Amino acid sequence: MTCHTLLKSLTVLLVEDELTLAHLLRDAIGDRFDRFELASDGEEGLESVRQHLPDLVVTDITMPRMDGLTMSAILQREYPKLPVIILSAYSEKKYLLEAIDVGIRKYLIKPFDPDELLETICTLAQQLEPTRLIPLLPPYTFDPQRHALLWDGVRVPLTQREGRFIHHLLSAPHAFLSFEEIKVLLWGDATISDATIRVFINRLRRKSHTDLIQSVTGQGYALYLPPCTSHP
Repeated sequence: MTCHTLLKSLTVLLVEDELTLAHLLRDAIGDRFDRFELASDGEEGLESVRQHLPDLVVTDITMPRMDGLTMSAILQREYPKLPVIILSAYSEKKYLLEAIDVGIRKYLIKPFDPDELLETICTLAQQLEPTRLIPLLPPYTFDPQRHALLWDGVRVPLTQREGRFIHHLLSAPHAFLSFEEIKVLLWGDATISDATIRVFINRLRRKSHTDLIQSVTGQGYALYLPPCTSHP
């Protein structure tokens, strides 16, 4: 697969608080990708990753609210296989070491050539592990690496919690999750009623298919899986 073809299949998120630079980069290279999203700081970038699940993140370090290294550390915990590239004016050794500590794949010093960034993205994209999609109710599949539900190859716009819910259903030891397990896995220590769980399930069914999430009477919920489907 050529670099051009490979890039056209990617969604890239640029996290940069210098809006002029962000827009210049989007105008210069944005059309090389399937999607090129922008975020203006670490908090917005984190939210965008959780909502849209990009294939790769490019971020500055110094930004308001949350800096790029802090965001990258959180991403490494939540999405350990998501590649992150740092763009920064800092060349000091301490920043390079911090970047290594939080799993940064590449560190580019500003100013840089957009072609250099494209080459870096292409190299990282070639190193991405191929995703094994799990077949669900046809034509739905699930990408366990990015917690993404796909309809005939097109990503369904799920929230982070909805994506995690399907992921947990796939790995449920007894093939379903009880109400109590769902509360703990998705809401932690928050006090959540069974009615809230039902509203959550109904919303997910409306986004996908009514038969995708199946009720286990009096116990909880299970995921429709075709016969002979194996999953981790």
